[in-house]
Amino acid sequence: MDFDLTEDQATIRDAVRELAGKFDEQYWVEKDAAHEFPTEFYDAFAKGGWLGITTPEEYGGHGLGITEASILLQEVAASGAGMNGASSMHLSIFGMHPVIVHGSEELKQRTLPRIVNGDLHVCFGVTEPGAGLDTTKITTFARRDGDKYIVNGRKVWISKAMESEKILLLTRTTKFEDVQKKTDGLTLFLTDLDRSKVEIRPIKKMGRNAVTSNELFIDGLEIPVEDRVGEEGKGFKYILDGLNPERMLVASEALGIGRAALRRATQYATDREVFGRPIGMNQGIQFPLADSLAHLDAAELVLRKATWLYDNGRPCAREANMAKYLCADAGFQAADRALQTHGGMGYSEEYHVARYFREARLTRIAPLSQEMVLNYLGEHVLGLPRSY
Repeated sequence: MDFDLTEDQATIRDAVRELAGKFDEQYWVEKDAAHEFPTEFYDAFAKGGWLGITTPEEYGGHGLGITEASILLQEVAASGAGMNGASSMHLSIFGMHPVIVHGSEELKQRTLPRIVNGDLHVCFGVTEPGAGLDTTKITTFARRDGDKYIVNGRKVWISKAMESEKILLLTRTTKFEDVQKKTDGLTLFLTDLDRSKVEIRPIKKMGRNAVTSNELFIDGLEIPVEDRVGEEGKGFKYILDGLNPERMLVASEALGIGRAALRRATQYATDREVFGRPIGMNQGIQFPLADSLAHLDAAELVLRKATWLYDNGRPCAREANMAKYLCADAGFQAADRALQTHGGMGYSEEYHVARYFREARLTRIAPLSQEMVLNYLGEHVLGLPRSY
């Protein structure tokens, strides 16, 4: 059992840390406050080739594993970029996995190199207001009409739609009531986000405001058959391929935010003096921060096991779900304690921990809630009766 990073992985960590460190916390404060996409940051990582870390080499990427991707996104978040930084590139780094595995060669050649070089922004359109996590109940419908599909429907919580040229869109091509198996009849497309057929409305939200979250109203969007990913009706199976890696990547981002918050809290507890002594001397301050360090370290071990299993072709659903659950809780707890350590100043934007608190909270509900993770572990690991 080897807990060391490989030489290549250590190089990735150090290089990403150095590049992300060129964008200080004030940069992220300003981007978040202005609701402005971090173009300079995104472009720097695209120029460095980081967006293609998991994309096969034949499409311009590096062909590395989810372990390397998780190291990258953890360092991005830990730099102070938080979820704003990670979310700007999250989908580019691994979101195209269904296309890589199931898309036609023509579709891959047409899109993947542009995603790798940063020229092409893509958003992921799955969630709907009436379906939530019950993906089989989506109602956005693609009707076949000769060599194209006509799509109508609605999507919600679509990150980066405002900035994106294309959308990886999951629709129904057979209505729910007409399929024998509820996961049948779902079809995946990678297609143009035609603004004349899709109305995009940004959602006002609690945090991570440099990267938009949006509602999409789709009215008569025409999609050429060649934009379909794989076979008609197999879309649910295709998106399942990316669920465990997505949970690992969000876990890495939560871990990074927790590290950033703990770093801020430790520095403040060392520098801040009250009653003639640094507040970090007080066990009421010191113990919660030390406890958060222990939980972050323990959660990272589960994450590293999960990514190792995935990269080695081993079953990893148990570990991927646990990593998401533990890292999200540890990251949020660290952010909460960092804010508490700052006292009243923690409520001020000047000290950054309020932003970490808001962004860390997101990881406990996205891409699925902590409760849904427990549902999975209860049913599929412990063998208990299905609870929902």
